[in-house]
Amino acid sequence: MASSSSSGLTFKLHPLVIVNISDHYTRVKSQTNGCSDGGPPSPPPRVYGCVIGVQRGRTVEIFNSFELLYDPITHSLDRAFIEKKQELYKKVFPHFYILGWYSTGSDAEESDMQIHKALMDINESPVYVLLNPSINPAQKDLPVTIYESELHVIDGIPQLIFVCSSYTIETVEAERISVDHVAHLKPSDGGSAATQLAAHLTGIHSAIKMLNSRIRVLHHYLVAMQKGEIPCENSLLRQVSSLLRRLPAIESEKFQDDFLMEYNDTLLIAYLAMFTNCSSTMNELVDKFNTAYDRHSRRGGRTAFI
Repeated sequence: MASSSSSGLTFKLHPLVIVNISDHYTRVKSQTNGCSDGGPPSPPPRVYGCVIGVQRGRTVEIFNSFELLYDPITHSLDRAFIEKKQELYKKVFPHFYILGWYSTGSDAEESDMQIHKALMDINESPVYVLLNPSINPAQKDLPVTIYESELHVIDGIPQLIFVCSSYTIETVEAERISVDHVAHLKPSDGGSAATQLAAHLTGIHSAIKMLNSRIRVLHHYLVAMQKGEIPCENSLLRQVSSLLRRLPAIESEKFQDDFLMEYNDTLLIAYLAMFTNCSSTMNELVDKFNTAYDRHSRRGGRTAFI
């Protein structure tokens, strides 16, 4: 496999494609785990589908995707299903056509080239979008790789191989709203509003922590410049000065009054919630005591005093 592509094409990938592939993999994995009979864990399943979009000159924009019916034993595709799907998409999006296909896995495999060649009668130069479903906390980039196919001569034999291509994420307003909605959905494992609040506060804490680190960098830079340890650059000083001019706005008297009012309101709500919780607990205790004392009084002929 070559390191990078030399076609000169520019790829733009929309988030809907990544969401579709992730949803496809999650459904198949859940069904596979649900059908297991307690034996050894099965390897992660692979899913397959087509990616559709438009190509304008040297720019390829991948908008959407749909699933493929693929037989891993015979390595064959359901042609009738692909043609039916393409026909349905043409009715709604007449400018969309099949650009290639997608799959899941850590790297491209040799069997993937058979699917790639099978789609060449639909698109003479299909693209291959590979999503790596394994979680790597240290990875900061998206686990998505786009491959093209190029004809290389290996040991005197011309062969098609996969080559990596760079891409950018392209979004429209509807996609941004949808992705933001998905990101704020309530967890399916019974997560409560407290869980969502904790996640929200964690995000705010991370943002404040990053802001603090950036301000420290600026402070150390200015101190070093003042001591003459680094040369003075007027352009950077102007940018820092422009940034610092915004800071006095949060030190005004109006800001302090608004901040204290909101802070006091928050404390008041917290105290009211605590009192409400204590009252509810006390009511439960009284109800339980009355119930227990009423049963005891019936045996002894006495009545409850609460």
